Amino acid sequence: MLPALEMRVLDRNAEWMGVKILDLMENAGKAVAEAALRELGARGKRVLIVCGVGNNGGDGLTAARYLKPECDVTVLLAKGPSEFSTSEALVNFERVKDSVPILVADAASAHRMQDFDVIIDALLGIGAYGEVREPYAGIIQGMNASEKPILSVDVPSGFGGALAVVPKATVALHAAKEGMTAENSGTIIVAPIGLPAEVERTIGPGEFLHYPAPRADSHKGDNGRLLVVGGGPFTGAPALVAWGAYRIGADVVHIATPSAAYPIIASMAPEFIVHPLSGDRLVREDVPTVSDLAEGMDAVVIGPGLGTSEGTMDAVREIVHGLALPIVIDADAFTALRGHLELLQGKGGVLTPHAREFEAISGERMPTDPEGRAETARSFAKQTGFTVLLKGARDVVTDGERVKLTKGGNPGMTVGGTGDVLAGLAGGLLAKHAGPYDAARIAAFASKYAGDLAFEDLSYGFVAKDVADRVPRVLKKFL
Repeated sequence: MLPALEMRVLDRNAEWMGVKILDLMENAGKAVAEAALRELGARGKRVLIVCGVGNNGGDGLTAARYLKPECDVTVLLAKGPSEFSTSEALVNFERVKDSVPILVADAASAHRMQDFDVIIDALLGIGAYGEVREPYAGIIQGMNASEKPILSVDVPSGFGGALAVVPKATVALHAAKEGMTAENSGTIIVAPIGLPAEVERTIGPGEFLHYPAPRADSHKGDNGRLLVVGGGPFTGAPALVAWGAYRIGADVVHIATPSAAYPIIASMAPEFIVHPLSGDRLVREDVPTVSDLAEGMDAVVIGPGLGTSEGTMDAVREIVHGLALPIVIDADAFTALRGHLELLQGKGGVLTPHAREFEAISGERMPTDPEGRAETARSFAKQTGFTVLLKGARDVVTDGERVKLTKGGNPGMTVGGTGDVLAGLAGGLLAKHAGPYDAARIAAFASKYAGDLAFEDLSYGFVAKDVADRVPRVLKKFL
């Protein structure tokens, strides 16, 4: 079964990919009409179609057109036509208004329902949440009190709340929704509506429905405290991670880095809270310091810029073993964990390898074809319990069960440091308490889209920080 929120993700991504909502609505309305005739015996009967002002109502209005030749159809609108919230619903109202009687709900609506043989519930869909308010509450009560057979569109109106329609059957569009049962939805009829398979597999702006937006009353630190463990031989990497985390909306970023890198990284931005470790490289003696710093954090990114000296690899393994926080494993940490995957058991987070790094941690060859890449990443995610964000021309995101791929991006993204920014995006989202799979797919989309914005502005001359700096434009556009 598909969570209702995931259906909203698919709807948004479908529109972004060029699928016409009117076409989906046409298919949905036709499926509802066919179910009314087949399941409720509506042919030749008086049918009342109760429509809200969103796309669920648009589905009902489309069904009215298909039922008109077979039934005595009347439409009851929850609110006047000027209140339609989507252009598609309004289009279907215009298509049907001259062919069927249309009423607007009032105090007598519940009484009028007794005059019909069948009711189609197209009032509230998966976009509705929270307590049902008027006029919807009274309409739902009227439908239930009518004791007429009811067919709900997609989900029963009020689904999941204290007040909901109790239908004889529900036409679940595209897929049954999580929580639907025979008791709350009647006979569940799954109806394809023409969503291309590619939409289900593609990461798009719909993923931002999972973005953990700040509460209005939140305080500093409530929206994510991230610790970055990186640097030493390479000083830029942890700074780019920090920029990625800040730009995706984390409140505070701390960087634990060897003392040789400390003054360089600390001078890069006043927002960085930098903690010097003992020497030129991360060593085992630094593990207690890192562990103490992690105590006040929400998530950790480990690996960027550390190098692969033997002592550093030992320290990485000890740090990962001791962490109880969500972790982003990146860059040199993959080398440290090869042959030590047991250290990931019972933990959670995101692995962000490109193909060579994947081979470093897994010991497996990465296929070059998209399906082979996706299946290899999925299998490894299932083995480790971590979400894998496999970087490439099309990033693969998988938690071992679900698999999605990005689109977009450009050859300029091969510039050094974009992977560090991506690790920061994923880490910042984990720190904001997004789940690993949601953090990875939002990060993957934000990185690709921001990279395309950088290319549009700067052609092949952009650098990794240009990508990080354009992430707020992605948030502004899609949140």
